[in-house]
Amino acid sequence: QVQLVESGGGLVQAGGSLRLSCAASGRTFSSAAMGWFRQTPGKEREFVAAISWSSGVTYYADSVKGRFTVSRDWAKNTVYLQMISLEPEDTAVYYCAAKTGSIYMLAAADRYDYWGQGTQVTVSS
Repeated sequence: QVQLVESGGGLVQAGGSLRLSCAASGRTFSSAAMGWFRQTPGKEREFVAAISWSSGVTYYADSVKGRFTVSRDWAKNTVYLQMISLEPEDTAVYYCAAKTGSIYMLAAADRYDYWGQGTQVTVSS
């Protein structure tokens, strides 16, 4: 089992920045990759970014490239999502997720095995 706890969400004005954290505990060595997703009411969970736990290679949705950066800290078993130039369209509940097995299909939410509880990000215009 892997437990994930997100933090760092909040209310920010358009153009501002936030950094989300995802602290992992439990069998973290079994994770191949960590992903960030977001969801708004009535919509499916949307891929935002992912990082290979071992190599650090990163992947991004086109909508956030150049604005969001995903990183990990091995010593702290924590993954971060740095978000800059935030837009009202970025408003959502953000979830981190852990994927065991391969690092393929990282944009597919149903390929992830463990999820955090989510943290709300609200960007005002």
